[in-house]
Parts: sequence; C-alpha cells; structure tokens
Amino acid sequence: MRPFIAVVDYGIGNLRSAEKALCRAGADARLVRSGRELGQADGVVLPGVGHFGRCSQALQESGLWAPTLDAARSGRPFLGICVGMQLLYEGSDESPGSAGLGIFGGKVAPLADSVRRPQMQWNLLQVARPVDAPSGPSRLLRGFEAGAWVYFVHSYAPPVGPETVATCDYGGTVAAAAEDGNVWATQFHPEKSSKVGLGILANFVAACAG
Repeated sequence: MRPFIAVVDYGIGNLRSAEKALCRAGADARLVRSGRELGQADGVVLPGVGHFGRCSQALQESGLWAPTLDAARSGRPFLGICVGMQLLYEGSDESPGSAGLGIFGGKVAPLADSVRRPQMQWNLLQVARPVDAPSGPSRLLRGFEAGAWVYFVHSYAPPVGPETVATCDYGGTVAAAAEDGNVWATQFHPEKSSKVGLGILANFVAACAG
C-alpha cells in the first residue's frame, strides 16, 4: 500500500512539484491544509522557498504551525525541504524576529561573502556521517554514500551540527542535509534533482511505509 504523505500546504513555494515528485517515488502524497489530516499521515513534508520570515509567518497564519511541530516531534517520518529545512532550526539571520520550529539547535546564516548568492546550481554532496558511526549510516542518503549531484537554490544555510549528514562546498562547508531519528531535511531540492532526488525521496517514502 502506498503510504499517505502530507505536504504541508501553507501557501509558500511550488507545493505541487513536491507532491508530484513524492507520488512518482511511490507515495500517496497530498497537499494538506488541516491539522487533522497532518495527524493522520504516515509522513509529513514541509517545503519552503524564498524568505525565512515570510515562510515562518505563513506557517503561523495558516494555523499549521502547531500541527507541523507536533508532526516533527511525533516519531513519524518528517522531511523539511529548502526553507522547510531552515524552519527546523531556532531562527535565521535573514529574519531575526522570526521563530523557527526549534527541532534542531542553532541559527541559519548567510552563505559566504566570497561566493555568488544565491547558490543556484548543481553541487556535489559530501556525505558527512561515516557509515560506521555509532548512530549508523544515513537512511535519507542510503544508496548515495559516495556522494551525488543535487540542485540548490539558496542564499542561507543552517549550521553544520551533529544532525548534519551531508555537506557541499560553496565558499566553505555548507550543511546540505540533516537527519535525527525520523526527522530528515535537505537544503537542496530533491524534486528538482532528477534521478538522484527521486531516489532520496524514495528512501523517505520507504520509511513512511514502515
């Protein structure tokens, strides 16, 4: 049976693109606007593009802030994409007065001044968590331990921390993916990353299927 994956519909970003990619990866993915449906889903995806503060505000005004936070804390598979990843942190220098969900510690910061912002290109993932680490290999990046090319569009990125499972090189080491238990996140866009991105989404769908 195809797992039901709720894509949080708070009016920000190309939500249909994420929905369609998840369906291609084997999910019954739907745009969801109610906390009740979020609570019924096998997994939840929080997309996001653009400005951190506007995404934070839109998530609050949609009434989906608390249900999204509950979903991220529930133990069910949860995936943040691009600004959706950034929203999992405590806040962002892009919008100092706007709150993040605080699932991961630290604040999002701008990319280095020495590079063009935004990074709008394909870049090579460097898997950061060794496969023999006590916490084990990344389930999100299973099959891509040697690295893979994925597509980025961003000017800000989260800090590299214990949850970081992949980085890329863009004016220095940039956090590209995170994983802690069943909470996963990508700074890149898997839905725009061709077969590699589809494979990463398939790993998430498999986790949702149990």
